[in-house]
Amino acid sequence: MSGEQLIREIGRSGVKASAVGLGTWAIGGWMWGGTDEAQSIAAIQASLDAGVTLIDTAPAYGLGRSEEIVGKAIAGRRDKAVIATKCGLVWHTQKGNHFFDQDGKPVHRYLGRDSIIHEVEQSLRRLGTDYIDLYITHWQDATTPVEETVRALEELKQTGKIRAIGASNVNPSELRQYIETGSLDAIQERFSMIDRQIEAYLLPLTLANGVSTLSYSSLALGLLSGAIGPERIFSGDDQRKDNPRFSVANREKARDFSDAIRPVAERHEASIAQVVIAWTLAQPGVTFALCGARNPAQALDNARAGTLRLTADELSAIDAALAAKLANMDG
Repeated sequence: MSGEQLIREIGRSGVKASAVGLGTWAIGGWMWGGTDEAQSIAAIQASLDAGVTLIDTAPAYGLGRSEEIVGKAIAGRRDKAVIATKCGLVWHTQKGNHFFDQDGKPVHRYLGRDSIIHEVEQSLRRLGTDYIDLYITHWQDATTPVEETVRALEELKQTGKIRAIGASNVNPSELRQYIETGSLDAIQERFSMIDRQIEAYLLPLTLANGVSTLSYSSLALGLLSGAIGPERIFSGDDQRKDNPRFSVANREKARDFSDAIRPVAERHEASIAQVVIAWTLAQPGVTFALCGARNPAQALDNARAGTLRLTADELSAIDAALAAKLANMDG
């Protein structure tokens, strides 16, 4: 390990952040079997202490719960954090398209100007800050033109409430529309060793246009962390409980893959998760890797991945193990 956190710029915004980011979906509790606030705050603070400046959250993570916890954790340390949060999944209006229900509340996909202006104020209040570093449209809204959405975001940027503009869960057509506005700094998409679809249909566009990519579920909800064996039992509302990806057979494949890349990990005195995250950040077009953590130990483990530099030979060895051990994870 080099000892230095890898730092990268978000698009052409001038905003720089650690390439390893802390994802706080699990900190919101919903779909992850609940949350422990004290442990979550400690995880965020441990990340900041270790040089992980990028903290990613969203209103939809626990209906504001994740943002509130992030706000408590960064109190007095706002200058050490690069905060990414989102808009577009709303429960204050019935506009847009119904997406899902959470805690008995209907959540809609809506990115109209009126809603974005309302949402940013709610996020600023929950986060206890007067600016957001990266503001991302969480899921796209077919009822609102991209131009209207981007105009609202540009307005927020001009008033200093946000510093950079992002979009998440986009298709190629939507991405082109955002790029054509000239305002897009980043996209946030699912990407991992076993979720590589964006390499074909999104990354060529982002690479050609100076747009950063933040990968989410970089450890495939923990499947690639080296810490979830075939014997693990998922409880409560943990989304992995009924997820075919987490079949015993797949967890055996993940264990075999971990064993195959262990020599690389041992060479660097690193964990399996750190090697997987470092591999992710070495992929062309992947600028940032978001990794979840709900306690300080997990946060520090992820943070150390930002100091790990894999050689070309090591990357080739990992690719070979990936092809041999992690095939057909979706049946």
